[in-house]
Amino acid sequence: MMKSKRILAAVLAAVMAVVPLASCSGGKTASSGKENGKTAASDTIIYAQGADPRGLDPALVDDGESGKIIVNIYEGLLKYNKDSTKVEPSLAESWDVSKDGLSYTFHLRKGVKFQDGTDFNAEAVKYNIDRQLPDKATEDMSYAGFVYGAVKDVEVVDENTVKINLKTPSTPFLNNLAMCMAAPIISPTALKKYNNNVNEHPVGTGPYTFVSWTKSQNVVLTRNDNYWGDKAKIKNVIFKFIPDNSARVVALNNGEADLIDGIDSTVVDQIKQGGGQIFQSPGMSTNYLASNVTKSPTKDVEVRKAIAQAINVPELVKSLYKGYAETATSILPTFMAGYDKSISQVAYDPDAAKKAFAAKGITSLHMITYTNPRPYNPANGQALAEAVMGYLDKVGVKCQLDSYDWATYKEKIKAGDYDVCFYGWIGDNGDPDNFMNLLSDQDPTMNVARYNNSKFNEGIQKAVAMPEGDERSKAYTDLEKMAAADAVWVPISHATNLIAYRPNVKGFVYHMTGVIFLSQATKG
Repeated sequence: MMKSKRILAAVLAAVMAVVPLASCSGGKTASSGKENGKTAASDTIIYAQGADPRGLDPALVDDGESGKIIVNIYEGLLKYNKDSTKVEPSLAESWDVSKDGLSYTFHLRKGVKFQDGTDFNAEAVKYNIDRQLPDKATEDMSYAGFVYGAVKDVEVVDENTVKINLKTPSTPFLNNLAMCMAAPIISPTALKKYNNNVNEHPVGTGPYTFVSWTKSQNVVLTRNDNYWGDKAKIKNVIFKFIPDNSARVVALNNGEADLIDGIDSTVVDQIKQGGGQIFQSPGMSTNYLASNVTKSPTKDVEVRKAIAQAINVPELVKSLYKGYAETATSILPTFMAGYDKSISQVAYDPDAAKKAFAAKGITSLHMITYTNPRPYNPANGQALAEAVMGYLDKVGVKCQLDSYDWATYKEKIKAGDYDVCFYGWIGDNGDPDNFMNLLSDQDPTMNVARYNNSKFNEGIQKAVAMPEGDERSKAYTDLEKMAAADAVWVPISHATNLIAYRPNVKGFVYHMTGVIFLSQATKG
């Protein structure tokens, strides 16, 4: 405890040296201040994002805000290549797969320690997976079924070898083990100490160690000097929470943040004029409107189709994202296996929508949304909802809009009291199952439309076990067409990944899965 307090005091002292200097407004004073605070400033990176993480236990979260922090504290058996979702060794140095695809044997890296000083070994891997299997998993483990649903059991072969046996073959299983949700390995000692929940006490094997979390302000990390791999180049990392888009831009331009996310097209010029730089890459995400299929009036497929007919999606995307997103014509991103140009959504037809709503006697809908920006929707949920409301208003439907911060919104989604909501998905593993499985998931915070189609569900189960190739791709294309026919979602856009950073920051890795790795970043 005393050691933690000393670390926290040292990190906060460095922060205090940086932030006030960044707030100076006079030219000469700011220049002098930055020079005097050079050591502290160059040893601390501040990353500003739009909201707090939901938590820091990889098994208990499902949001990007959490993921960005988690990947700097924890590691999994495998990791993704920095430029793709091809898997590479991490805590496992190598692995073997049985001919029937039902057994995976991992040979673990030796000499690795958790940040609490305990050993990483096969028992630790088994403990982490076992806590997320059906007989032990809690309802708040959103990703447990997705990552480990095919797992039958886990065997400790010896201290550095673990064998995972599956019930059925799962093509994306190796990719799942590189994800930032559910797959990272936590210290079993910490899990036991904190009653199976380390949301506020994370202990992994990664390059950074957790120091503190001040709600609505920041999470502070410091370098793990006992890390088995390449040591972090920057000593301290602070994830700072600034909900307002424009305020994050001001923080970047003033030097109060080194990197920011959640930016949209309207602030790119402002960032560049302030000396900032833009990192841009193709995203692996889908931004969508979902109708609640379990309650009236949206349980009626004709009503769902009318909602889709009312919205001019290409016009909306062009207006809202100004070239930094492409119009979605499918659930899957266009570069992913299973995408096909033959997939089509309900076409824009406001006259037909108006007639359908009138025939059904529908003049209002209950709509809910989130207020903060999301990686798949940097314009924020409020702006998107208001744009859609405008289209529905033109066809005679008024919307009661309720808006919430992200944490509250997740609870409202879980409760299910809405006709229409807005959501999105950032691909976790590069596999089409990762997107299409959402509409088969029993967790309402994943399957926000609450879609439950037995034929669709059966198709999902068959497709996930198929080997990669044309037959599997066609299976997902067919599932896309089924969902489109039921008008469960209105796919809106596939976002471009955008973050902004100060020109003196180098070496960070912003991955296509929407997380950022900061251990090899430098700050001149």
